[in-house]
Amino acid sequence: MSNAVKVTVLAGGVGGARFLLGVQKYLGLGQFEGSATGPAGSHELTAVVNVGDDAWMHGVRICPDLDTCMYTLGGGIDPERGWGHANETWHAKEELAAYGVQPDWFGLGDRDLATHLVRSQMLRAGYPLSQVTEALCARWQPGARLLPVTDDRSETHVVVTDPGEDGAERGTRRAIHFQEWWVRYRAQIPTHDFAFVGADKATANPAALAAIADADVVFIAPSNPVVSVGAILAVPGMRGALRSTAAPVIGYSPIIAGRALRGMADECLSVIGVETSSQAVGAHFGARSGTGLLDGWLIDEGDTAAIDGVTVRAVPLLMTDPTASAEMVRQGVDLAGAGA
Repeated sequence: MSNAVKVTVLAGGVGGARFLLGVQKYLGLGQFEGSATGPAGSHELTAVVNVGDDAWMHGVRICPDLDTCMYTLGGGIDPERGWGHANETWHAKEELAAYGVQPDWFGLGDRDLATHLVRSQMLRAGYPLSQVTEALCARWQPGARLLPVTDDRSETHVVVTDPGEDGAERGTRRAIHFQEWWVRYRAQIPTHDFAFVGADKATANPAALAAIADADVVFIAPSNPVVSVGAILAVPGMRGALRSTAAPVIGYSPIIAGRALRGMADECLSVIGVETSSQAVGAHFGARSGTGLLDGWLIDEGDTAAIDGVTVRAVPLLMTDPTASAEMVRQGVDLAGAGA
């Protein structure tokens, strides 16, 4: 490995944020400066982050994955929930409930609300999301460059059987925002498809495309393969960037022992007809030597997978702490042939 390694990660959700923390630990960036588990050097970490979860709620723009990555890398994440601000209070949520304001199923913490207020003010002033994110990161100093995959609208919506206001199924289908499906219904209603609304007209963030092209290694984090990684790949230009980069593209399975540890990935995979297994998810992404994306695929040590054109390695994939995640990163670097 050279003295200046450029790592680019496609990430979303809590799993993606914790994986980025492992990259930081390995490279000695951010809060881990001076305590790298990998080689010393002037390394760079760029995260291309999902925006499919983004939504307007209570008049503010919420970007859950960008914020989870920013808080996690900046040391401000709630350690128990894995999302949201540490030391949070909920007075605004309580007052909104007292007013009967809808939606009542989505709660904004007071500290988190400050982030959304700043973002919304800047967006309404005409700043693109990438510049807004950069400004927010100036407060958190995450030790990585966080890039929304696009500055344009590209929201994940879910086609469901309408449960009706009283919870009784009506038999008709309608599309609801991913947040309503995820938070309000916990993915426990009849679900038929995912739609990435606006993605077809979106333009990939030029900085994200450049980060993929210029990387020494590209990682696909163990994020939800459908609504995190899949939403990133839905933006035109992203698949082409991954297929054309000179860097090895290494993916991490989010499935351990036949189940997803977080994020209801199994429900999402079921909707698109993919089995909840490392084998099936790896095959879903496919080999770059064919029409897919992967050069390498890391699976948990208890799982098996064989994908034509993809080098598969079984290693421990439980991200119990940054040190364990950093070891996952080391294995990925080694698999990529970028290791010492």
